[in-house]
Amino acid sequence: PRPLIRAMVQCLRPEPMKTIADPCCGSGGFFLAAQEYLTTPGRYDMDREQKAFLKDGTFYGNELVSNTFKLCLMNLYLHNIGDIYGTTIPVTLGDALLTDPGYRVDYVLTNPPFGKKSSITMTNEEGKEEEENLVYSREDFWVTTSNKQLNFIQHINTILKATGRAAVVLPDNVLFEAGAGEVIRKKLLQTTELHTILRLPTGIFYKPGVKANVLFFDKRPASPQMQTKDIWIYDFRTNVHFTLKQHPMTDADLEDFIRCYHPENRHERTETWSPENPDGRWRRFSAEEILKRDKTSLDIFWIKDKSLADLDNLPDPDELASDIIENLQNALESFQELMGQMKK
Repeated sequence: PRPLIRAMVQCLRPEPMKTIADPCCGSGGFFLAAQEYLTTPGRYDMDREQKAFLKDGTFYGNELVSNTFKLCLMNLYLHNIGDIYGTTIPVTLGDALLTDPGYRVDYVLTNPPFGKKSSITMTNEEGKEEEENLVYSREDFWVTTSNKQLNFIQHINTILKATGRAAVVLPDNVLFEAGAGEVIRKKLLQTTELHTILRLPTGIFYKPGVKANVLFFDKRPASPQMQTKDIWIYDFRTNVHFTLKQHPMTDADLEDFIRCYHPENRHERTETWSPENPDGRWRRFSAEEILKRDKTSLDIFWIKDKSLADLDNLPDPDELASDIIENLQNALESFQELMGQMKK
């Protein structure tokens, strides 16, 4: 959703002459939002050198799907980013996870594709197509896994400069998954400052029932000390309902989160949660508290779900019906995926 993209950009506050990457850039939504932010009248008033860098040196993108890649190039060109006929093109075509691209950037803004596993379609000896899970074995990765989102986290960590900053949309499983997920969460706490998590409501993505979050983390130079001290979580999910058409999310809906995030100086923050205000959506947790949790889980919520607690205050029937349909569709997809694996 565009309001979410704009909110992520506002929180990161990109500056002129700094580089921005999106390793799965789609049609270039994050790039255009960043460009709009940088060129807002009165914000930076860029000189000629800064404008030239914004056009030709700021953005680094990657896209796996050929048609989307072409759409992105045209989209950027129409907004005066890059030059289709130039020597350097801001977006490349291919699988970003295959190798370390070699460049290092100041910011990463991205929404990796949903779906846990990476796979490649092969033609077997009988001439039939079959899918095989892709496992990326890279020396710069903390752990080897076929989980797509966990690999993107590791890739983002690689391409960030030593003081780089990231805002990444990730599904819930990244917050609590065992095995490789736990290893990566501990590595993030140890080597980066994972300072903010925005828990997103359902109903804002085109894939029904998706439960996602935005993780904000700053990379830090190598140090034996744990870099994450506190994690601030904003629960924008409990008792919040949106739909894509009838009740879409707007910029105004994210104003409270941006205010709590305090982009001007995120070290000056104030909780809205307290024992006296248990429904406050903005709450701080120490790294020590997180490490004591089972599997170092970051899947944390504390606000009571009113639809469960108060039977006299149920959501509208159309919201209930929509939730039921989403849950059934998710269950069906899970069974279909399981059946597909059993046939291999």
